[in-house]
Amino acid sequence: MAAQVATSNALKLVRDVVRFASARGGFDAPYKKVTIVSAGQGRCVAEMVVEQEHTNSGGTLHGGLICTFTDGVTNLAQMTESGGVPGVSVDMHLSFMGAAKVGDKITIDAKTKRAGRSMTFVDVQITNCASGKLIATGSHTMTVGNNVGNFKYENSQQ
Repeated sequence: MAAQVATSNALKLVRDVVRFASARGGFDAPYKKVTIVSAGQGRCVAEMVVEQEHTNSGGTLHGGLICTFTDGVTNLAQMTESGGVPGVSVDMHLSFMGAAKVGDKITIDAKTKRAGRSMTFVDVQITNCASGKLIATGSHTMTVGNNVGNFKYENSQQ
Protein backbone atom coordinates (compact mmCIF):
# COMPACT_ATOMS: atom_id res chain seq x y z
CA MET A 1 0.00 0.00 0.00
CA ALA A 2 1.22 3.51 -0.83
CA ALA A 3 2.04 5.97 1.91
CA GLN A 4 -0.80 7.95 3.41
CA VAL A 5 -0.82 11.64 2.47
CA ALA A 6 0.00 13.75 5.54
CA THR A 7 -3.12 15.48 6.83
CA SER A 8 -1.54 18.89 6.35
CA ASN A 9 -1.01 18.14 2.64
CA ALA A 10 -4.22 16.16 2.07
CA LEU A 11 -6.54 19.16 1.99
CA LYS A 12 -4.33 20.90 -0.58
CA LEU A 13 -4.08 17.71 -2.65
CA VAL A 14 -7.85 17.21 -2.66
CA ARG A 15 -8.61 20.85 -3.47
CA ASP A 16 -6.05 20.75 -6.32
CA VAL A 17 -7.65 17.59 -7.74
CA VAL A 18 -11.13 19.17 -7.61
CA ARG A 19 -9.85 22.35 -9.29
CA PHE A 20 -8.07 20.31 -11.99
CA ALA A 21 -11.06 18.03 -12.64
CA SER A 22 -13.73 20.74 -12.67
CA ALA A 23 -11.70 22.90 -15.06
CA ARG A 24 -11.83 20.08 -17.60
CA GLY A 25 -15.62 20.40 -17.78
CA GLY A 26 -17.73 17.47 -18.87
CA PHE A 27 -18.95 15.18 -16.13
CA ASP A 28 -16.62 16.81 -13.59
CA ALA A 29 -18.08 20.32 -14.13
CA PRO A 30 -20.48 20.12 -11.11
CA TYR A 31 -17.43 20.02 -8.80
CA LYS A 32 -17.04 23.77 -9.41
CA LYS A 33 -19.94 24.18 -6.96
CA VAL A 34 -18.44 21.89 -4.29
CA THR A 35 -16.45 23.15 -1.31
CA ILE A 36 -13.98 20.72 0.24
CA VAL A 37 -14.35 21.20 3.99
CA SER A 38 -11.74 18.71 5.19
CA ALA A 39 -9.58 15.87 3.91
CA GLY A 40 -7.03 13.48 5.32
CA GLN A 41 -6.48 10.08 6.90
CA GLY A 42 -8.81 8.37 4.45
CA ARG A 43 -11.63 10.85 4.79
CA CYS A 44 -13.05 13.69 2.70
CA VAL A 45 -15.92 16.00 3.61
CA ALA A 46 -17.49 18.26 0.99
CA GLU A 47 -20.45 20.63 0.95
CA MET A 48 -22.62 22.08 -1.78
CA VAL A 49 -25.75 24.21 -2.06
CA VAL A 50 -28.32 22.61 -4.36
CA GLU A 51 -29.11 24.83 -7.34
CA GLN A 52 -31.75 24.51 -10.05
CA GLU A 53 -29.23 22.95 -12.44
CA HIS A 54 -28.74 20.06 -9.97
CA THR A 55 -32.41 19.03 -9.84
CA ASN A 56 -34.63 16.48 -11.53
CA SER A 57 -38.12 17.16 -12.91
CA GLY A 58 -39.50 16.80 -9.36
CA GLY A 59 -37.42 19.75 -8.19
CA THR A 60 -35.09 17.74 -5.94
CA LEU A 61 -31.41 16.88 -6.16
CA HIS A 62 -30.96 14.44 -9.06
CA GLY A 63 -29.96 10.90 -8.06
CA GLY A 64 -27.44 10.76 -10.90
CA LEU A 65 -25.64 13.77 -9.48
CA ILE A 66 -25.59 12.10 -6.06
CA CYS A 67 -23.89 9.14 -7.79
CA THR A 68 -21.39 11.49 -9.44
CA PHE A 69 -20.52 13.13 -6.12
CA THR A 70 -20.29 9.74 -4.42
CA ASP A 71 -17.85 8.54 -7.07
CA GLY A 72 -15.69 11.64 -6.80
CA VAL A 73 -15.66 12.35 -3.08
CA THR A 74 -15.07 8.72 -2.11
CA ASN A 75 -12.16 8.65 -4.56
CA LEU A 76 -10.75 11.82 -2.99
CA ALA A 77 -11.03 10.19 0.45
CA GLN A 78 -9.12 7.10 -0.65
CA MET A 79 -6.49 9.25 -2.39
CA THR A 80 -5.47 10.54 1.04
CA GLU A 81 -4.77 6.89 1.95
CA SER A 82 -3.11 5.87 -1.33
CA GLY A 83 -0.52 8.62 -1.60
CA GLY A 84 -2.50 10.55 -4.21
CA VAL A 85 -3.21 7.63 -6.54
CA PRO A 86 -6.78 7.74 -7.88
CA GLY A 87 -8.91 4.61 -7.83
CA VAL A 88 -10.98 2.99 -10.54
CA SER A 89 -14.53 1.95 -9.66
CA VAL A 90 -15.23 -1.74 -9.23
CA ASP A 91 -18.55 -1.50 -7.41
CA MET A 92 -20.79 1.26 -6.05
CA HIS A 93 -24.01 0.95 -4.04
CA LEU A 94 -26.31 3.79 -3.00
CA SER A 95 -29.53 3.87 -1.03
CA PHE A 96 -31.64 7.00 -1.39
CA MET A 97 -33.46 7.88 1.82
CA GLY A 98 -34.48 11.51 1.44
CA ALA A 99 -34.42 14.52 -0.84
CA ALA A 100 -32.77 17.91 -1.06
CA LYS A 101 -34.39 20.93 -2.67
CA VAL A 102 -33.01 24.06 -4.29
CA GLY A 103 -31.27 26.14 -1.62
CA ASP A 104 -30.53 23.18 0.66
CA LYS A 105 -26.91 22.77 1.70
CA ILE A 106 -25.72 19.17 1.65
CA THR A 107 -22.70 17.42 3.13
CA ILE A 108 -20.94 14.53 1.40
CA ASP A 109 -18.89 12.64 4.00
CA ALA A 110 -16.68 9.82 2.70
CA LYS A 111 -14.64 7.58 5.01
CA THR A 112 -12.22 4.87 3.94
CA LYS A 113 -13.22 1.64 5.64
CA ARG A 114 -10.28 -0.44 4.41
CA ALA A 115 -7.33 0.30 2.14
CA GLY A 116 -5.34 -2.64 0.85
CA ARG A 117 -2.61 -3.04 -1.76
CA SER A 118 -5.01 -3.26 -4.68
CA MET A 119 -8.53 -2.56 -3.35
CA THR A 120 -10.02 0.23 -1.28
CA PHE A 121 -13.47 0.27 0.35
CA VAL A 122 -15.08 3.62 1.19
CA ASP A 123 -18.42 4.46 2.84
CA VAL A 124 -20.35 7.66 2.16
CA GLN A 125 -23.22 9.58 3.73
CA ILE A 126 -24.97 12.52 2.11
CA THR A 127 -26.94 14.63 4.59
CA ASN A 128 -28.93 17.85 4.70
CA CYS A 129 -26.78 20.32 6.68
CA ALA A 130 -29.71 22.18 8.25
CA SER A 131 -31.82 19.21 9.35
CA GLY A 132 -29.12 16.54 9.65
CA LYS A 133 -31.44 14.17 7.77
CA LEU A 134 -29.86 11.45 5.67
CA ILE A 135 -30.36 11.90 1.92
CA ALA A 136 -28.32 8.89 0.77
CA THR A 137 -25.84 6.37 2.08
CA GLY A 138 -23.58 4.04 0.19
CA SER A 139 -20.31 2.27 -0.41
CA HIS A 140 -17.71 2.40 -3.17
CA THR A 141 -15.08 -0.23 -3.94
CA MET A 142 -12.10 0.83 -6.06
CA THR A 143 -9.00 -0.81 -7.42
CA VAL A 144 -5.82 1.18 -6.74
CA GLY A 145 -2.07 0.86 -7.15
CA ASN A 146 -0.56 -0.88 -10.14
CA ASN A 147 -4.02 -1.67 -11.48
CA VAL A 148 -4.64 1.95 -12.51
CA GLY A 149 -1.36 2.71 -14.26
CA ASN A 150 1.19 5.38 -13.42
CA PHE A 151 -1.16 8.33 -12.96
CA LYS A 152 -0.81 10.24 -9.70
CA TYR A 153 -1.82 13.72 -8.55
CA GLU A 154 1.23 15.24 -6.90
CA ASN A 155 0.62 18.96 -7.30
CA SER A 156 -1.56 21.51 -9.02
CA GLN A 157 0.71 21.59 -12.10
CA GLN A 158 -0.75 18.39 -13.58
